Amino acid sequence: MSESLQTLSNAMADLVESTGPSIVRVEGRGRFGASGIVYTAEGVIITAHHVVERDENIKIGLADGNSVNATLIGRDANTDLAVLKAETGGLTAATWVDAGELRVGHLVLALGRPGKTVQATLGIVSALGGAWRTPAGGDVDHYLQTDVVMYPGFSGGPLVNANGHVAGVNSSALMRGVSMAIPTATVKKAVETILAHGRMPRGYLGVGIQPVRLADALQQQLGQETGLMLMSVESGSPAAQGGLLQGDVLVTLDGQAVRHVDELQVLLSTDRVGKSLPARIVRGGQVHDLAITIGQG
Repeated sequence: MSESLQTLSNAMADLVESTGPSIVRVEGRGRFGASGIVYTAEGVIITAHHVVERDENIKIGLADGNSVNATLIGRDANTDLAVLKAETGGLTAATWVDAGELRVGHLVLALGRPGKTVQATLGIVSALGGAWRTPAGGDVDHYLQTDVVMYPGFSGGPLVNANGHVAGVNSSALMRGVSMAIPTATVKKAVETILAHGRMPRGYLGVGIQPVRLADALQQQLGQETGLMLMSVESGSPAAQGGLLQGDVLVTLDGQAVRHVDELQVLLSTDRVGKSLPARIVRGGQVHDLAITIGQG
């Protein structure tokens, strides 16, 4: 038994050592470093959005101990991802594996480099699921939850499987009190979009809104207490083109109730850009149905 445990222990240590060159330190906030993953040998770095609090004066700590400047290419706050470009090349890019190859109970390591050396914590895949939407409205391809301890500075670092392949980017900001990883498929889509456009496109209506309480009769008719009053409608905007007017109260979009501002923000996701969606409004005390083509913001 002791020999088997020693073999396993050595294998995990070897895994950390072999993966280490693909893990960097990201200095993009205050005094505390975070972690990042080398995406390309040419210096594209992935990290967590919430650990990059500034857009300039970002430093990357490399595995060889050197520190280089980096620029922010873009970020997707809704899935907590940021893409940086380090002013160097010849780096060791990580090898990625699709989260679909993981099973509940698989051993995984969360790795980070908040300081000069790689740190590790061991856990298991505790839950897997299908596509889901973050509280901020980001689309995530797989639900990937682990029981690894997210030590300070581990956000932005990799979750690796027993082969040392990266299955996702660790984040402590997606769900409070839960260790989550942003899976490979989501990471790759976000990175390629940001590299191409400098940002993640979001849905756009072109309105100023404020939550308002509906009349009692409308509450009973619609099954909700509040809606969003349009305080302003930009000329030529998707909302204007769809027939929305200042003073209208938006109550549903794409069949979903919009009672608060954040509910509308969630619905204005990347996958809805360019689509014509049904909208229900209250105008002059009467309920009307319209179709609005979501713009790109």
